[in-house]
Amino acid sequence: MADPRFFDRAGPFTLAELAARCGATVAPGTDPDLKLFDVAPLDQAGEGQLSFLDNRKYVEAFQASKAAACVVHPSLADKAPAGMALLVSNKPYRSYALCAQAFYPVPSSTGLISPAAHVDPSAELGEGVDVAAGAVVEAGAWIGARTRVAANAVIGRNVRVGADSVIGACASLSHCLVGDRVVIYPGARIGQDGFGFAMDVTGHVRVPQLGRVIIEDDVEVGANVTIDRGAGPDTVIGKGCMIDNLVQIGHNVTLGAGCVIVAQSGISGSTKFDHHAVLAAQAGVAGHLTIGAGARIAAQSGVMRDVPPMTEVFGTPAQPKRQYFRQVAMMTRMAQGKSGRGDERDGNE
Repeated sequence: MADPRFFDRAGPFTLAELAARCGATVAPGTDPDLKLFDVAPLDQAGEGQLSFLDNRKYVEAFQASKAAACVVHPSLADKAPAGMALLVSNKPYRSYALCAQAFYPVPSSTGLISPAAHVDPSAELGEGVDVAAGAVVEAGAWIGARTRVAANAVIGRNVRVGADSVIGACASLSHCLVGDRVVIYPGARIGQDGFGFAMDVTGHVRVPQLGRVIIEDDVEVGANVTIDRGAGPDTVIGKGCMIDNLVQIGHNVTLGAGCVIVAQSGISGSTKFDHHAVLAAQAGVAGHLTIGAGARIAAQSGVMRDVPPMTEVFGTPAQPKRQYFRQVAMMTRMAQGKSGRGDERDGNE
């Protein structure tokens, strides 16, 4: 159970209500009016609680679970223990997420402006906007209805933030236009100068960064992420992108819709990710490249050339999955052979 000091729980909900919310169906023989009060992991769930099974690795835990109900794929429904109610879904993890959102909805805005905040008189705030203590909203800024600005965040001059968004504590936004339902986590830095210089032995000359950052609807930007504004063209984060903590996105980068960028990765300037590409943790991408739609870049990879759509690449320099693992296998065999010869030589000495 989530700690009630930090999370407010809604409900209860019947199985039928949850099924309607999450796109699942109530399994035959299951009471659609069964009331559920919370969500919990398989090994901790009990009476009145809902869990889920999305991975065959956890079938034994599923069979031993005391959960009152579970979201499960049709192919695993027959593994359920006796008496467990089932919500059947082709995408059980997604369905569970929607159920969990029902029990733990995002807190609503209060419309309170702290007396310890500074809001410039020329800024425009929509209905129900929250501005917490220490936050600064500069001249000409525009904030949409029900958006929440947390403590010590800074909304820069003429920045626009859409409705139902959240700007985390100590985040700073400048030179940017932000869409609706965007979540920017604490400490993020959006719209600062891109890293642009004319390099010269007599002294590097900064190139003015004259673009913006455009963040489309339904994006999440993790804690301590930095997104540089464009040098001329804009830096664009497409609709529905999910960006993990501690990511660096350089100037003029474009992310298509639904891209996933995982922690401690970096994207150099002017690189374009097509829709639903994935960059895993600690990977780096050189500048002026194109990463195709649905491409997947493995953790700690170094990408130095374009990646075709729907391709998985691994390693540094990054290369297609099959080629990478063939090389790993070959180097392993070579190392084992060399080690064996060395052992024999040492033994003969």
